[in-house]
Amino acid sequence: MTIPIENIYYLLSYSWNMLDEKNRVNVATAGMTKLIDLLAKVLVNSTRLILKRGLEQSYVECETAVAGLKGKLLVSETLKSNTFNRYKTLCRFDEFSPDVLMNQVLLTTLRKLMFIRTLDRKLREDIRNLICMFPEIRQIEITKSVFSRIRFTRNNRFYNFVLNVCELINENLLPSENRGEWLFSDFTRDEVKMYRLFESFVFNFYRIEFKGEYTVRRESISWQFEFDDPEHSAFIPGMLTDITLENTERKIIIDTKYYQDTLAERFERKKVRSANLYQLFSYLLNQERESERNRNTTGILLYPTIEQDYDLDFRYENHDIHIRTVNLNRNWTKIDTRLQEIVSMN
Repeated sequence: MTIPIENIYYLLSYSWNMLDEKNRVNVATAGMTKLIDLLAKVLVNSTRLILKRGLEQSYVECETAVAGLKGKLLVSETLKSNTFNRYKTLCRFDEFSPDVLMNQVLLTTLRKLMFIRTLDRKLREDIRNLICMFPEIRQIEITKSVFSRIRFTRNNRFYNFVLNVCELINENLLPSENRGEWLFSDFTRDEVKMYRLFESFVFNFYRIEFKGEYTVRRESISWQFEFDDPEHSAFIPGMLTDITLENTERKIIIDTKYYQDTLAERFERKKVRSANLYQLFSYLLNQERESERNRNTTGILLYPTIEQDYDLDFRYENHDIHIRTVNLNRNWTKIDTRLQEIVSMN
């Protein structure tokens, strides 16, 4: 499944819940064919905005030789290093500096991009020029845990968008056979990663676009089993919906799926995957006891496609069940309209 670059950018922006930041960065995707070029362009434009408004700074603990005294004197270290002979002492003190974790991640990622052979030459030159504009900031080893240590405030919240881009780039970088070079693994070819992105995108789309009309959440549902031995209940897994929309009148459970081929093919005939129907059916049946409204809950299986759209409708007792697709190969306004219609017309 090949999705246009522009639509990937929309999916990511909704998934991160950062549409305002996307509009501020203002990246033109016309003519782009490679995902790494898009991400690099986003990072270049974002970094320009950050440098224009000023890099985030904070107090950083420093330990260095100074003339005289500053902060806390490290007596034993000073004696061992013999800095007295040079009329200096080793001191520890706090210094207001841009050499903070979020800037280290940003600069390290920009430097890695320089060593991706397939990166557009103009973008590589832009990155080189940007790096020259940074003050002295350390390069670090970027691991998954690094991003969980970063804390955002009202003043630096734009960094959240930028560092999401950095995290996505670093997650998909692989060492090249040529020492010092990197390869970018296009995550759009990975069904598992794209499923997570699609689910997150749809969830935030409905949460944003239907705000005030529906409460949008992930709902925990328990199996409605009876147990002779109560301890046996601990072995039964819970269920968590991808998306539940509800108001005082309606309840809709949406289960999102992502496959390279939207429907399964059996004996040259297209079929909805049985496991997908079983899962949605389990959600609908096991949430019935909560209220009268729940006994009329609508269930929707939602798939992305790049070719044919499907609108399949079924009914089980009081439950309407719909199979719907959204074509991600279309203009974004048509995707927006389609997603809104899927909820509004059911």
